[in-house]
Formats: sequence, structure tokens, C-alpha cells
Amino acid sequence: MLSASGLAVARADRTVLQGIGFGLAPGGLLQVLGANGSGKTTLLRVLCGLASADAGTLQWHGRPLRAADPEFQQALAYLGHANGIDIDLTPAENLRFAARLAGHHADAGKRAASIARALAAQALERVAHVPVRTLSQGQRRRVALARLALAPRVLWLLDEPVTALDADSCARFQRQLDAHLAAGGMAVIATHQLLPGGGAVLRLDGAGA
Repeated sequence: MLSASGLAVARADRTVLQGIGFGLAPGGLLQVLGANGSGKTTLLRVLCGLASADAGTLQWHGRPLRAADPEFQQALAYLGHANGIDIDLTPAENLRFAARLAGHHADAGKRAASIARALAAQALERVAHVPVRTLSQGQRRRVALARLALAPRVLWLLDEPVTALDADSCARFQRQLDAHLAAGGMAVIATHQLLPGGGAVLRLDGAGA
């Protein structure tokens, strides 16, 4: 469903990515492995449309993918280094806002139940109604990951999703990822170390950013 061929990115006359190619089908996982500065974040930004490639092609369902393609944007969920949550709101309030942005039209009761399940899956029940600014970095990351359960998207683009997570939280994320893939979802995950989920591996050794 998602494929790339010959992707290349240069910044200030320096090659960040070159000759990147892969194919991802339903249920597929691609782990992008590399040290800091190898181009992992750049690749994810190109895939989600936040940056453009200087060469190469991207295809979605066999057709060329262009910037701001509405069908593609509706199919993907992107989580970068920043958690993208409001620290002045509570986890529950952040998830309610995310549900509205995702276009949830369920009645209030069903929406509240979905939010409660998403918080429980990340073991956030006890802090659901306290400001995010009072939470640890790991808890904040778990709030960001909880949003993935509210707006089912077929393609996850995740940049170091387990940053700041302890072993129990990593296991929760792994269950979340496994369920997503088992349901026919796909994921591209940038990481320093391979996750247990298997899948294909793309190793980046450049000096990008």
C-alpha cells in the first residue's frame, strides 16, 4: 500500500538520505534503525508530508503520492519527538480534544468510554484528571501514545515512540503495536534499537538529521 523508491534528501549541499526504497503491505512493520543524525526523522517527515524529497517517488495504493493528499492524510497518524499535547490540560482533556480533531461523531457516552479505555491501556487512570505539566516525561509519552487508540488510522509513523518509557510501558506499547498490525494496520518506526515486533529493517548510516 505504501512504497518508496530512490528517495533522496539533501540539506545545505549535504546528503541526508539517498537511494531509500521499501514496500509496506497491510500488517507490515518497517523499523528504521540508525544513530542520531542518520536521517530517521527526516525520512518520517518526508513520508508524512512535512518535508519533501529531492528525488525519488512515493506511492500510496499504487498511485503517486503528492503533498497534502487528503486521502493519505486521513490514513496516517504521526508521532514525532514532541508529544504534541497541551501540558496545561489533563490527559483526559487532551484525549477529548484529539477525539474531536479526529472527527469522532459517537455520542458523549461512547466517546468517554473510548477515552477511558485508551487511558487504561497506558495505565494512566490515576493521573487522568491532573495537568499534564505535573507528569513525568514517560507519562507524557504515554498520553501521546494513547491518542493512537482514539483515531484508528491504517498507517502509523512513529519517531522513537518508546523514548522515556520504562519496561512496563514499553510492553504496553508493544501490545498496542501488535494489535494494530494484527488488524491490518501498518507502521514505520524510527528507533535506535530494534523493537521486538520484528518486521523489515531499514538501516540508515548517513550523517543526516
